[in-house]
Parts: sequence; structure tokens; C-alpha cells
Amino acid sequence: MPASKNTRKNADRPSRRVDGRKPSEARPMRIEPGWLEHAEGSALVTCGSTRVLCAVSVEERVPEFLRGSGRGWLTAEYAMLPRSTHTRSDRESAKGKIGGRTHEIQRLIGRSLRAVVDLDALGERTLFVDCDVLQADGGTRTTAINGAWVAVAQALGRMVADGVLERDPLREPVAAISVGLVDGDLLVDLAYREDSRAEVDANFVMTGSGGLVEVQGTAEGRTFGRRDLDRMLDAAWKAISGIQRLQRAALVTGAGARVARRPRAGAARAATSRRTSVRVARR
Repeated sequence: MPASKNTRKNADRPSRRVDGRKPSEARPMRIEPGWLEHAEGSALVTCGSTRVLCAVSVEERVPEFLRGSGRGWLTAEYAMLPRSTHTRSDRESAKGKIGGRTHEIQRLIGRSLRAVVDLDALGERTLFVDCDVLQADGGTRTTAINGAWVAVAQALGRMVADGVLERDPLREPVAAISVGLVDGDLLVDLAYREDSRAEVDANFVMTGSGGLVEVQGTAEGRTFGRRDLDRMLDAAWKAISGIQRLQRAALVTGAGARVARRPRAGAARAATSRRTSVRVARR
């Protein structure tokens, strides 16, 4: 099915996005690894106004179905602080049950990370990945995946350095981004005010080698065609490639790596140095 005339617009034409970004431009992102003192791996990731704290704990046990197999496991939990949004929400633990959205997101995070970890090389150990949203402005699940990978990489690297593992089970990066159609325009990395009125909202999870882990796409009020999906996929891959470079940089430096938006006219020289800046992470 051909795309509509509105969705064939140039992704880099001037826009009226809520934060002034171009349609194909992701929000500024900063990853600070080693943010928690006690966790085997951790990272605070900031994407625009969305902030997620990711922590990895290693335990010498596996679920019942893996006992005696010599194979490890990785599982994830996701939660939002009560005041991470505009109005307070009750803690799900206080309600006595986890909601359907939370189940969906934490299973997505776990699947995404298991896709790039060699569980046989892990031995009979479990990586528990906790992702807590400190502040939400859209894209919390994708931001959680991006930060969780760094935390997992840090934890596994530490296990290799300590002689617990003979080799690193981490095969490659994995990262995620949202792409949507808002007022007929294809937008990358939707903030809440864009996501809440999107006609099409999709999340893409991809590995460093280009493999797709998950594609979640939903239309509201209109359908989208094969050409729209192809364009969203292309835009997602371009943005995810940049995120994976940032993930690697954060691990190499052992500090907080940040990428900023493209420099405005007349400020290219100053912005170039800021775009590649590396700051010492908070411990």
C-alpha cells in the first residue's frame, strides 16, 4: 500500500516539534555508567527529560527450569517512581499487583538483552536488571533498554576482570528508539506531547549487527502502509546506530558520555566540542 502524500514529506524539513528538533533528530542523550556504588553494573541514562536508572545484580542461581543445565538467565523489572509523571501515581507494590503495561515493558527489556548475551557462557547465574524511571517524558521503555545494556556490559566486564567468567558473554550492543507519525510527519524519538497525539507509534529494538529484536507498531485513527513502515525502520536504524556509538563510548571512557543536538548556525565550533564531551560520572 503506498504511503499517503503527507507521510512522504522530507524528514529533515523545518518542523514545529515541541522542543525545536528536526523530524529525524533524536533527543540529546547522556549515559553515566557506574552510578550506583553497590550494584555489579549500573547506568543513569537521560534522554531529553526522561531519566531512567538501570542496575544489574548477579546471583548464583537460576530458575527451576534451568537448574543443572549449566546455562544462565537474565530477567528484568521495570517501575516508575510515583512522581515521575505530572501527577502522582500509586506504587504498584502498594496495589498488590503489577499492571499489564509494566509486565509488557519488563518482558521487552529482558528479551532485548537476552538477544545479545550468550547465556551458556554465563554459567548457572542470573542477571537481575532493574530499570526505575525517575522522570518520564516519553520513551521510557526504549531509554531503559539503552541504559540497561550499558549496565549489563559493565557487570559482565567486571565478572571477567575478577576471574568469575573466562570470557565475556556479551555478543554485541542492543538499543531502541521510538518513531511515529504525527500530523502526517515522520518523527524520531517522540516526547510525551508528541506520543500522546501520534497517529502511528512504533518502537524498534535492534542489535549492533542490524538484527531486529522487536518491532512494536500501533495505529490510532488511521492506518499506515508498507512504505511508511519501511521509512520508520530506516529512520530508527539511523538513530539507533548513533545510540550504540554512545553506549560504546560510555563503556570505553568509564565516565558519562553525552551527545548533543546538531549545532545551530554560527555556533558550530563551540557545539562540536560539547557534542563529544565526556564527563566524570557520579559515583
